[in-house]
Amino acid sequence: MGSTANPHVVFLAFPFGSHAAVLFTVARALATDAAPPGTTFSFLSTARSIASLPTAQPPANIRFYAVGDGLPEGAEAPPTNIEEQIEMFMGAAPENLRVGVEAAVVGSGGAVVSCVVSDAFLWVAAEVAAKAGVLWIPVWTAAAMALYAHLHTDLLRREIGVGQEAIPARADDLLHFIPGLSAVRVRDLPEGIVSGDHEGRFSLLLHRMAQQLPRAAAVATNTFDGVDPLIDADLPAKLPNPLSIGPLHLLAPRPAVPDHYHCLSWLDRHAAATVVYVSFGTVASAPPGELAELADGLEASGVPFLWSLKEAARELLPPGFLDRTKERGLVVSWAPQVEVLGHAAVGAFVTHAGWLSVLEGITSGVVMVCRPFFGDHMMVARAVSHVWRVGMAFEGGAVTKEGLMNALEVVLKGDEGKRMRKRVGELKAVAVQAFEPGGSSKENFYKLLKIITTKML
Repeated sequence: MGSTANPHVVFLAFPFGSHAAVLFTVARALATDAAPPGTTFSFLSTARSIASLPTAQPPANIRFYAVGDGLPEGAEAPPTNIEEQIEMFMGAAPENLRVGVEAAVVGSGGAVVSCVVSDAFLWVAAEVAAKAGVLWIPVWTAAAMALYAHLHTDLLRREIGVGQEAIPARADDLLHFIPGLSAVRVRDLPEGIVSGDHEGRFSLLLHRMAQQLPRAAAVATNTFDGVDPLIDADLPAKLPNPLSIGPLHLLAPRPAVPDHYHCLSWLDRHAAATVVYVSFGTVASAPPGELAELADGLEASGVPFLWSLKEAARELLPPGFLDRTKERGLVVSWAPQVEVLGHAAVGAFVTHAGWLSVLEGITSGVVMVCRPFFGDHMMVARAVSHVWRVGMAFEGGAVTKEGLMNALEVVLKGDEGKRMRKRVGELKAVAVQAFEPGGSSKENFYKLLKIITTKML
């Protein structure tokens, strides 16, 4: 190991979903917090991904570089299928990443790369870093329990089997042979571990990632110590220097965003803990039948609601729904979610159980009702309802009118809802404490900063 006088840290983003935005949060935090003078930060992603980032006021020492997305020359638009997009991008890597790194060196006046920080999905970054002779630091942006499951892929396949034939009979079996996942069912595992197409491009990517992570100098995770104690205790035996630095929205709060639809002033008119906020994020979307059931449930419940719903989906709502509920409901195309969840009027959050949304729910002290869709959503929903017990999940997965009415009755008005609010408040306190002086996430962040700015192979 040696030191570099002027470190040049290169970030390689996975340009799909919220991954690039989360990695940019890490880059922004590192670039603005105690980095040695002269440190250069280069952020690489596809042009489309970079354009979607909140880069209105980026730190002056971060430069952006677009890398190829793998589309054939002359193609005007990517395929609509996200898996095809991923396959094209990964097929072009690591060559497109290598070219991007070279551009970053030139753009920084010849500053030699001292460290590569990547989304953990981009296991090929290990090769990029190795060829440059520098450290590789992957960042896992999803739930720690999902990472833990991927690290146990081979064991899970040996114990459960692989493929649709092996799963139905064991779908409700608990993973008792992995202590950190003992409350999780087989059916809750992300697709591709034991169910789904385990030979598909994305499944192979995640399996290879799990195999490559031990090559890292450290692995940063978007979580906080204490939310998964058994996993916290075991990860150091599985990975080098696992560093929990989350929730990342507390590490590096984003700049204020305009509240175009006046969500916060609308919430100001409601009593504490009476409003249900509904949002399935930017990627997940409920089937048309479920949207109708969700709307019917909101209407029949009599509960005031704020619903973040894409404009195109409004035509799927029951006829007359918006008019009949306009006195107690607000449906918007986008809402400032962190601020909404932090408002005293919000008493429940109907969510897809995406990890970023659940972290925002926890740190706002809001009870959740989960309708998971894909990826780690099922595991996270299971943790919300059965591990942390800070909310509920729809049995059978899909939203129904009766199921939603029952859930809202429980979480907003029942005694169990009060107990859930107490538990989520306790979990919130642990998360907040992680960023106080001497807190685990704060200390781990400074460890990460030291590793990436002072060491090289």
